[in-house]
Amino acid sequence: MEAEAVAKDWWLYHGNGEGADRRARLEAGSPPPWRDFGGSPDPHYAPPGCAGEAWRRTVLRGEGYVPDEQEKDVVNTALYLRRPLLVTGKPGVGKSTLAHSIASDLNLGPVLHWPITSRTVLRDGLYLYDAVGRLQEAGMEQLRTPGGLPAAAAAAGAGAAAGAAAAPATAAGAPVDDAPRAPSISRYLRLGPLGTALLPQDRPRVLLVDEIDKSDIDLPGDLLTVFEDGGFLIPELARLAQEDPTVAIGTDDDPDAVVRITQGRVQCRYFPIVVLTSNGERDFPPAFLRRCVRLHLEPPGPDKLARIVRRRLGVDVASDEQYQGLVRAFLDRGEDGDLATDQLLNAIQLRLAGAWSAPADRERFLDTVMQHLTGPTA
Repeated sequence: MEAEAVAKDWWLYHGNGEGADRRARLEAGSPPPWRDFGGSPDPHYAPPGCAGEAWRRTVLRGEGYVPDEQEKDVVNTALYLRRPLLVTGKPGVGKSTLAHSIASDLNLGPVLHWPITSRTVLRDGLYLYDAVGRLQEAGMEQLRTPGGLPAAAAAAGAGAAAGAAAAPATAAGAPVDDAPRAPSISRYLRLGPLGTALLPQDRPRVLLVDEIDKSDIDLPGDLLTVFEDGGFLIPELARLAQEDPTVAIGTDDDPDAVVRITQGRVQCRYFPIVVLTSNGERDFPPAFLRRCVRLHLEPPGPDKLARIVRRRLGVDVASDEQYQGLVRAFLDRGEDGDLATDQLLNAIQLRLAGAWSAPADRERFLDTVMQHLTGPTA
């Protein structure tokens, strides 16, 4: 059986979940001069740490990933260069799970997830703005105010009619404007997964951009500026910067976990660990590829499958002929169409539970749990 790779001194990511000291090295490492960003963290904002349900899901998914030496080399190259990692391969080889493995291995908190469809645009990942909700709230304000004027405007007009002498004064003698104000725009804004990942922090967040190949043709190009600048502008806040230079808005992790944005600008301090997955359904422009570190995952062979089964299910494939037979069946069926590794795990889990154990059920069992994802029988 293939031996696991010996850890290299320069590696930060090992894939074994024991990364407290390596995370410290990651945080203390110097970026390339062209990837050094100067965002200032909000001292009142604390990103989610290594606790809670979201973190538990990240660990459960990530700790079962079994990277080989080449994968570790490429992932660590992306970490040192602070570049996005573009992971390609057939469905089911573990592209998305790799992001969870990086987060759990280095204790970087829950993975931020941005699923991509043909209708996805850049702003969906950066921030969400409920313009309709704000317009409806403005309409309700008009209905609540006699005469149809917004509450703030009506109160301001009444104060002017009463005269400055009737207005209350501060200690310095200046009038106090106690007129009700319109609801803040912050109620209608929330950072998306990419926007949350780009918040200035001393350690990176892991962002999974899932199935980037399904996107509109313009999205990879639109991402280039964000990846190069390490930040972005929220125009709705920038237009109000003179009246409200700093606005607190929610994040993708939690709409109530507000972070303060100044002058409408989000600028990272440490570039996030961005994992983009692709099933190879389209090509990407050279300018986009040049800014990514690329990793192609091949379907696992028998030795790696045995290591995956041992880590995920605690089963030594070599110790039992029935499990060896399931691995052989998985590999044989994979020659006629794509299969996902979790289909083999499902088959072994069923056998552990005593299901489908009758010899006469073998072929129906395999047809049920190992259906092809591609090919003529899919």
